[in-house]
Formats: sequence, C-alpha cells, structure tokens
Amino acid sequence: MPSHTLQAYDEELKFLATRIAQMGGHAERMVEEAVAALVSSNEALAQTVIRNDRVLDEAEREIDDKAVLIIARRQPMAIDLREIIGAIRISADLERVGDLGKNIAKRVAAAGQTRQPAKLFRGIEALAELALTQLKDVLDAYGSRSVGRIAAVRDRDEEIDAKYTSLFRELLTYMMEDPRNITACTHLLFCAKNIERIGDHATNIAETVHYIVTGSQLPVERPKEDESHKIVVAGD
Repeated sequence: MPSHTLQAYDEELKFLATRIAQMGGHAERMVEEAVAALVSSNEALAQTVIRNDRVLDEAEREIDDKAVLIIARRQPMAIDLREIIGAIRISADLERVGDLGKNIAKRVAAAGQTRQPAKLFRGIEALAELALTQLKDVLDAYGSRSVGRIAAVRDRDEEIDAKYTSLFRELLTYMMEDPRNITACTHLLFCAKNIERIGDHATNIAETVHYIVTGSQLPVERPKEDESHKIVVAGD
C-alpha cells in the first residue's frame, strides 16, 4: 500500500483495502454456507445465505462511490490509481461470487427433493474446496500485495475446470440411469457450474492484483473453459 504525507489520503486508500478484505471474508462464508446447506439439505441455512447477499451488494456500491470521490478529489496517478481501479474491479468480482453463492442456496430445496448418492455431494464439496482455496489465496495476495503465487493461482484454474467436467459427466450418468434423478441432478449441475465460475472470478482477482502491484497485465492466453460442452450422450 502506498504511503503519503497527506494522512487523509492514506486513510481513504486504506478504507478501500479494508472494505475489500471484509467483502472477501463475507463472500467466502456465503459460498461455504451455501455448499454446506446443499450437502445437508439445510433450507434454513440456505435462506440465511440468500439474505446475506445484500451485504456484498451494499459494499460494492460503497466502494464504487468512495473510489469516484477519491479520483475526483485527489487526481491519483500511477500506483495509487491502480489501487483504486483495482478495488473497483475486485469488489465487482466479489459481489458476483456472492451472487453465485446465493444461486446455490436458492437450489437447496429443489436439489434435496430426491436424495442423490453421497459420492456426488463429495464431488461438489471437493470442487468448492478448490474454488475457495483459489479465492482465499488471491485475497491473501491482495492483502500482502504479493505476486509471487499469482501465476500458480491463475494456472490452477485448469484443475477446477477439470474437476467440474468430471462432475458434469458423473451427474449426466446418474440422470441417464434413472429419470427420477433428472430434477435433482439438473439443480446440482447448476450448482457445480456456479462453483466453477467462482474459480473464474478468483482468477480475475489474481490478474487484478498482478496489475495493481506491477502495473502490467498478465498474458491473455490461458485456458478459461471447462470441457463439459464436449460431452455427448451416446444413444442406445
């Protein structure tokens, strides 16, 4: 974090960083609780997650408003401007992570109508663990302004995509084996996709942190898609 002789300016920049940290912690909890609600069919916990989404919505607006005021009053340049623009970008990604957690929570009731094998829920949990580890790592990198692990975090998105593709195939198989599974498995597919997208937003944050610290953009070329669109169901 840059340091200035004008204490008020420093405090304004610290405010943005602090609010981002708070948003990150809240987004992580929302996803953790949404997945826990899904696995245990806990509709009360799911409703709590849904209600808590407004906290991130309000925080994003607060950061946007504060950033605009800082730019207008301080006319920042170089690293300061990157800090401010980076805060806007990261808050948008975190708000979207909250939305994805809320979307998972909204499907808890429907997904729990027909109980699926524990193996499927273990797959959902494993996918969520990968995505949340990704998110925690990039938030740590933002807090420390360290780019040492950014490349590894960015590359690890491929692992999340591969896990999602495997889970997609498994859920599809269960639907083919028993039509009674179609409704619940369809909702689980949407939940899995939401988790995969959380990994994408974590990768976006990693790229933003790299830009804040170095002033340069990471190369555009990187795998950004899962392989589920290539899966074809063979006819009898």
